[in-house]
Amino acid sequence: MADSMDIDDSLYSRQRYVLGDSAMQQMAQSAVFLSGMGALGVEIAKNIVLAGVKAVTLHDCKRCEVWDLGTNFFIREEDVHSQKKRVEAVHSRVAELNPYVQVSVSTDVLDDSTDLSFLKRYQCVVLTETKLSLQKRINHFCHSQQPPIKFIGCDVFGICSRVFCDFGEAFEVSDPTGEEPKELFIQNISQGNPGVVMCMDSRTHGLQTGQSVCFKEINGMTELNGTTHQVTVLSPYSFAIGDTSSFQAFAHGGIFRLVKTPKTFNFEMMEQQLCDPRLLTPDFSKPEVPLQLHTIMLALDAFQEQHARLPSIGDAVYSLLNVSIQFYLDAIEVVQPLQYLPAEEFAPRGDRYDALRACIGESMCLKLHKFRVFMVGCGAIGCEMLKNLALLGVGLSRHSGEICITDPDLIEKSNLNRQFLFRPQHIQRPKSTTAAAATLEINPEMQIDAHLNKVRNNSLLDSGTMGTKGHTEIIVPYLTESYNSHRDPPEEEIPFCTLKSFPAVIEHTIQWARDKFESAFSHKPSMYNMFWQSHSSAQDVLQRMMAGESMEGSFQVIKLLSRRPTHLDHCLALARLKFDKYFKRKALQLLHSFPLDTRLKDGSLFWQSPKRPPSPIEFDLNDPLHFSFVVSAARLFADIYNIPYSEEVKRIFNTSIWVSKLEVPEYRPAEKVSTDETVKKPDQLKMTVSSEEEREAISQLQEAISSNSVTPERLCMTPLFFEKDDDTNGHMDFVASASALRAQMYAIEAADRLQTKRIAGKIIPAIATSTAAVAGLVSMELIKVAGDYGFELFKNCFFNLAIPVMVLTETAQVKRTQIRDDISFSIWDRWTIFGHEDFTLSDFMSAVKEEYGIEPTMVVHGVKMLYVPVMPGHNKRLKLT
Repeated sequence: MADSMDIDDSLYSRQRYVLGDSAMQQMAQSAVFLSGMGALGVEIAKNIVLAGVKAVTLHDCKRCEVWDLGTNFFIREEDVHSQKKRVEAVHSRVAELNPYVQVSVSTDVLDDSTDLSFLKRYQCVVLTETKLSLQKRINHFCHSQQPPIKFIGCDVFGICSRVFCDFGEAFEVSDPTGEEPKELFIQNISQGNPGVVMCMDSRTHGLQTGQSVCFKEINGMTELNGTTHQVTVLSPYSFAIGDTSSFQAFAHGGIFRLVKTPKTFNFEMMEQQLCDPRLLTPDFSKPEVPLQLHTIMLALDAFQEQHARLPSIGDAVYSLLNVSIQFYLDAIEVVQPLQYLPAEEFAPRGDRYDALRACIGESMCLKLHKFRVFMVGCGAIGCEMLKNLALLGVGLSRHSGEICITDPDLIEKSNLNRQFLFRPQHIQRPKSTTAAAATLEINPEMQIDAHLNKVRNNSLLDSGTMGTKGHTEIIVPYLTESYNSHRDPPEEEIPFCTLKSFPAVIEHTIQWARDKFESAFSHKPSMYNMFWQSHSSAQDVLQRMMAGESMEGSFQVIKLLSRRPTHLDHCLALARLKFDKYFKRKALQLLHSFPLDTRLKDGSLFWQSPKRPPSPIEFDLNDPLHFSFVVSAARLFADIYNIPYSEEVKRIFNTSIWVSKLEVPEYRPAEKVSTDETVKKPDQLKMTVSSEEEREAISQLQEAISSNSVTPERLCMTPLFFEKDDDTNGHMDFVASASALRAQMYAIEAADRLQTKRIAGKIIPAIATSTAAVAGLVSMELIKVAGDYGFELFKNCFFNLAIPVMVLTETAQVKRTQIRDDISFSIWDRWTIFGHEDFTLSDFMSAVKEEYGIEPTMVVHGVKMLYVPVMPGHNKRLKLT
């Protein structure tokens, strides 16, 4: 990203959806000074280099120690043995994370006498492992610059951590929430003071009083189009916008959208905040803790100033967790059960686990070494988790521990922006085995078993991220609810009729284009291959069809065979005809079936919001969008029909002589099309066929056989599988151009290629910071699981780093159903009855009574009633096995 205007989308696409191009380009011009290459410093270095700043200077003066092996994932045993400086050990490993970032090192002394003018060349200074007096001095220097240098001071002490931020006295945030603004359709706008806007179909607007919205496409009250108004929320479905009494009456239609308003923040210096701190409370069950931690850490800072060192083991504890912006965070629950252990439990033993041992003791370390973990997925969170497991010493071979990982995916370039265990040379290798090998470099003592299987994720420790948001959920058998106790709401499906004929928003046109890709270039070729694999002889198929036998898929397959192109110009002709079918004939047919003045039974217009009337598009060779569609479609037809091509595809199509020769059939209107929104998508294999179509198919197959065009090569096609991240394959070219043309046809505001790619590819926005935070929180809960901690010590978490908000909550306790005083059950319980070969229903009921002291009154299996005494004939079932 050296050129600020040229963002490498193949690497940064997931991050672009989170931060936006403006922020990405600002980062690409920013230099960062980062001091301290301990556990926290190397974590920060990893994240900002992956993010793609222009340059980072890593500063540190210490040498590698055995201790570092358990806290710094970029320090190796050979670095400790050779007494290498920490910053020199990590430099090359940090630098190879991102070739676009210049990574340099500094080992100069940074103390109270250092001339700080060298910091003027940086846009941001981050300090870790720095005494408080020096932090205050550097913060004062940064704050006084014009423009101010952004300053972050952060520390981790065992299970406690703090972050302080000072971004200057007028720091503007262009997007205060990070949420993508929604567009919603309008049901009605009243004439009055104030005018009240109602959302269509009782959709919730999600607005807050004081926010602003802009309007467009309103019929009737056209004065509002293009204007912005501040809202007063009246209900989840309505809001007021000021005086509309002098406007024309609202007729129909219209869309409103939230307008993002920049917000300016005033940051105070550390000196002021230490005296009068503004603290965030991440855990509302412990509201007093942030202020307590503030006081304790001030005492710790005073000790360090006085003795030039941190307290010894027994006085305080070290190194486990790091977090995010402007608050104190603790994991007191991790050490609560350990507070009465003898001091020798925490004493150093001269190995890589001394830092961990100082926090949780030797006995807990051993439990982690013996622990056996099954992890599904080696993506961004999976890589972070493996790094944490390596530093914690989970699953060591000498203690018969193990980590079993599985992931069926191969590594792609876009993964390298977050999945930090992978490098460019790993692209197209399996994620699981590559991640396992990289993890063993961090900790060679681990036992890792890597698989490529697909597994349904019923995780004990569940986590996920979307952009700046993240969540963790802990599931403990017999203590908490299960993974299935609560389900996410189902994805809202776009009605088939909307996709087919009545798109209203850009998402509809993008999904339509994606469906066209799947149908033409994936489904039909797959169906074609399956048919000819089942029926290898075309002659046999012909005889069976002539005998009146119904053969599934035969008509579609014969149609594909009879029209199969053999040259590139045939593919171009096919693509040109598709243009007319999709973007001209479809519009003409709809307008023939439903003219613009069509009215419904209640007298209202048929073509009113959210329905948009289409406008036919006449093909224009000189229009780049038209050209792009036909060329990309022709390429894909050539791919599925195994026709070789090169750049020749554009040259051939660019000749007006060829275009003038192409005969485009004249449009003839068909019968009316359905407008029923409940219409389901037809099954292409089970469509009804007329006798005329049967005769035509038989005739086409006879002609193909007689012309010797039924060869093994012609009975095979190559299905394409949509790959959004390869810009050379033409897949996104087709979807983007098809979607844009359909949007143009229906007067819908088009999306750019980046937005089209996100929606078509169902891309989840992601940044490395969120995944690292989630993995750290999950690792905390893993320690509690390994230690068999009580229910009350487990925590779930939700955070949004954009706001910033972090909320820790207690896990939901499993519900138990009481049968009687001494017997109850939950979703985790399973009662097992052992029978024998002649075991009857009566025997089963007797066994339940004998084993559990309960006499069954009825027996059911799912929704089926096996035995209900009042039902006729059920008593006879008692003798059945």
